[in-house]
Amino acid sequence: MDSEGLKTFVAVHRAGGFSSAAEVLGRSQPAISRRIAQLEDDLQAPLFERAAGGVVLSQAGRVLLPRAERVLAALQDASQAIAALRSGQGGPVALAAVGTLASTGLTGALKAFAERFAKVELSLQTATSAEVSDLVRRGDVTVGLRYLMDASPDLVCERIGVERLAVAAPPGHRLAGRRVASLLELKDEPWFAFADVDRRAEPSARNIFAQFLLRGVGDLRWTPVDSLTAQKRLVEAGFGLALMPVSATAEERAAGSLALIEVDDLDAATIVTLVVRKGGYLSPAALDLCERLRAEPFFAAS
Repeated sequence: MDSEGLKTFVAVHRAGGFSSAAEVLGRSQPAISRRIAQLEDDLQAPLFERAAGGVVLSQAGRVLLPRAERVLAALQDASQAIAALRSGQGGPVALAAVGTLASTGLTGALKAFAERFAKVELSLQTATSAEVSDLVRRGDVTVGLRYLMDASPDLVCERIGVERLAVAAPPGHRLAGRRVASLLELKDEPWFAFADVDRRAEPSARNIFAQFLLRGVGDLRWTPVDSLTAQKRLVEAGFGLALMPVSATAEERAAGSLALIEVDDLDAATIVTLVVRKGGYLSPAALDLCERLRAEPFFAAS
């Protein structure tokens, strides 16, 4: 069992098949098949099972996957540590963040980082909170920004701020820009929210339902919409209300296409956490980025 075999195994799993993995790795499908066959022979167990549309992990494959990802991440750590020793700064730094956090509020920290580490390649991608954790755990990214804590023993999570949530409304709504005493005054309004059918959905997707449940309201008139941008467009068009991060509505409020309804008995916020891999290598550049994110006023003031 070697690192190339483990890399091939993980690639087949993530790509969902041998042909797709061959494209990702730039190899032929027979070469991929031989590598997996050799790994299965070494382990004396099948790692994949045929399924409609591709392959899925066998029981042995499910046992191997997290361990293979940890081995590959450790090898990447070693490579980055040597690169840091040679350059004095380190190799590329990858940041994954929940989409609503990858907003203009991060501009200051990322710009300052880029100015100090001009030779370090910084990449940014967006994902859900669960996906951010997975990317960090696998070593695909160096640092993650997500909502709420992750109890995984492979990760270190640190609270660095909060995102305040508020009720977004169209400017023409009767209560737009006004204050109401209780959320109960909005119980008969139509709402938009993320469908909470996937365990990997944003934890804050449940927030509006939890807020009404606390007030004794179990049924809302609501429509599931799986995109925050789509929710904003529908609210702008006057079709309903939505509970959103205040920062995510900044541009629309400045343009006058969205307004907030302040609710006296609503104190809703989502914790923002910085995530790194436990025991993972952080180059001087990555450590600097973490410090800038901790100090970012965007989070402290949210």
